[in-house]
Amino acid sequence: MPHFTAYPDLASRALAGRVVSANDELFAPRQSLNLPAPAVHAVDEFGHLGKVYDGWETRRRRSPGSDWAIVRLGVPGMVHGVVVDTAFFRGNYPPSISVEGLSVEGYPEDHVLEQLEWTTLVERSACEGDSENHYEVTSDRRWTHVRLSIHPDGGVARFRVHGEVVVDPRFLTTTVDLLALENGGRLLDTSDAFYASPGNLILPGRARTTGEGWENARRRGDGNDWATFALAARGEATLVEVDTSFFIGNAPGEVRVQAADAAAGPVEEGSWWDVVPRTPVLVDTRHQLLVGTRRPATHLRLDVYPDGGLTRLRCFGEIDEAERRRLYDRFFASLPAAHRAFPSTMPAEPARVLPADEV
Repeated sequence: MPHFTAYPDLASRALAGRVVSANDELFAPRQSLNLPAPAVHAVDEFGHLGKVYDGWETRRRRSPGSDWAIVRLGVPGMVHGVVVDTAFFRGNYPPSISVEGLSVEGYPEDHVLEQLEWTTLVERSACEGDSENHYEVTSDRRWTHVRLSIHPDGGVARFRVHGEVVVDPRFLTTTVDLLALENGGRLLDTSDAFYASPGNLILPGRARTTGEGWENARRRGDGNDWATFALAARGEATLVEVDTSFFIGNAPGEVRVQAADAAAGPVEEGSWWDVVPRTPVLVDTRHQLLVGTRRPATHLRLDVYPDGGLTRLRCFGEIDEAERRRLYDRFFASLPAAHRAFPSTMPAEPARVLPADEV
């Protein structure tokens, strides 16, 4: 798989991504494009309009032009690559595609987006049927929307937009979840993801099944399973939430949560410290655990003993002014020029919280 697929899908419905509009969706609705699950195929399912497909499908074009769909990213960020999945579209897939990006402030209405100036992320490129088509993106800008164009028409099952979250610091106030994917947290590595990835642990909201959490295979040897994460920002953890909801016969017996600070260099093996020491956990329970020692950290490590699953992991904490300034600088530097020109864009300096003796 291309390296960019290691980044989260910023367009996913699981992150509140939305397919806001399309110029045509006669045969199959645009809303299926960003569903998290792979497309399925019902061999014998036909409707009034013909074969029923799990994806987005337009009518056969009889005039010049191309069809398109606009996606609002659930979490804005730098796009490193896109996947145009034409699963089960064999005689009706688009022979070529292109992708553009847009960065806007707030929540413009759908018709406004169509009139703005878009930036090409993927030039018009060949596309194969019934395949995952991968396209690398080299842009270093932060995007809020992407537009998929299919030339001239056809069907696409899923559209994935893999990239790096670039958090808007205006929304990181007071105590925040330093680990949340929507704030910029990211899975780095894991010992095992046989049933489901630990990347699910940092998704928004509560899981509804064990399949929406992390579940590893049954461990038959020594050791234990683990996962490491990069925090959204350097901050001091104050509360950790370990949620084993829905894991009844397959929850871990104990967990341990450690932190490390890579502000001055790479994380070394001996540089981790306990945020939550090795602690027994219950099945099907959301555990809220206060942090004793508070130190600035950039990384988090979860150990489960000896194995077993969780649905969510949260790490609430606070960000100091120096880190907040760094986030502002990164955010501004990544904005396309047109977005920086918006009159509603944040002030050049972040608001300062006054000390108690100055209030």
